[in-house]
Amino acid sequence: MNKIIQNITQAVCLVIAMLVIIVHSTIAKNNPNPSAQRLLAFKRAKSLDNGISVSWLEQTWNKDMLNQDKLTKTDFELLKTLGFKSLRLPVAFSFFEAKNIPLENVFNHIDKVVKLCHLYGIKLIIDYHYGELNDNNYLTQTPRIINVWLTVAKRYIKQSPDDVFFELYNEPPHMSPQIWKDAAYNIVTALRKVDKKRTFIVGASNFNSIYELSRTERMADENIIYTVHFYEPFLFTHQGANWVGDQVATTGVPFPYSAEKFPTMNPKTKGTWGETNYYQYRTDGNEQSMVDKLAIVKRWAEKYDVPLICTEYGSYKRYTDQDSRCHYIKAIRRSLKKLNIPGIMWEYDSDFSIFNGKPALVNLPDCMKDAIGYISKN
Repeated sequence: MNKIIQNITQAVCLVIAMLVIIVHSTIAKNNPNPSAQRLLAFKRAKSLDNGISVSWLEQTWNKDMLNQDKLTKTDFELLKTLGFKSLRLPVAFSFFEAKNIPLENVFNHIDKVVKLCHLYGIKLIIDYHYGELNDNNYLTQTPRIINVWLTVAKRYIKQSPDDVFFELYNEPPHMSPQIWKDAAYNIVTALRKVDKKRTFIVGASNFNSIYELSRTERMADENIIYTVHFYEPFLFTHQGANWVGDQVATTGVPFPYSAEKFPTMNPKTKGTWGETNYYQYRTDGNEQSMVDKLAIVKRWAEKYDVPLICTEYGSYKRYTDQDSRCHYIKAIRRSLKKLNIPGIMWEYDSDFSIFNGKPALVNLPDCMKDAIGYISKN
């Protein structure tokens, strides 16, 4: 009997020891002691807060794209006046490659932006925009993405990693999360052979989804900032955007939700995701809903102890009343601040612009000045 009890005791001790190892391993994985590199990534992420995107070099529909310098000293003086700390520059690298446009032609423009950012003390994110990666072509597309990034990295290797960042791939599509993770790993691994100090920005599949990121694991590389894009409630932010389709055909949607002002649903929206969004808007169309959704990915970042940023937020302006846009921008900025998530607005001078007309202080509505926290010094 004593021997049986002894054997049981030993077995129980063994199980407890194994559980302790598993628990400690889980804790170590989820809450590792941050390395010096990761602490630096946290610091750099914070430095990017209150940024704005300039979509000029991703406008593939604009035939004069490379014949224009859309960013001048006047623009940078305006950005400084308005308090923006960083600039995100999306570049349609794969489009230029497909059109046999020499990268040197593109770099001539990027070089000018780099110099102006340095001159005005504004951080710069170079973003690989409009890639063609998917589940079926990742074996051929990933090397092409790597080749572009190696060229970019070598060109800007002397630029301080405190000032210039690389966002490795804008909005990976609705594809296998594992395939995207493998592709991202290969891109990072290849780049680290050239640039060991640069901080990279990486998001999840399904278009930088907060939900997809919350279901994945962080990468092994310590010098990465994780990104999400946030355009919720989508019924409001993309109302009338023809490139999205019938799900956003309903226009005149106010923010925050107002029963008195809420429009009748456009018949085209029926049977699409937009119909579900329409009926949910009475609970989704408010600031608290924003905070609740962003908190999902914030908890993920805290779990893995990694820096997080929102590199796109904003609202399409064509069918949206000005006051609603101002309320929305103020609410999302306040939500990000509440959760300590740095944010970068989409965008400076196109369909999501905060200005009424060309970028200029006189074209910035008073309510938008309030929304972005601009305080006149006069």
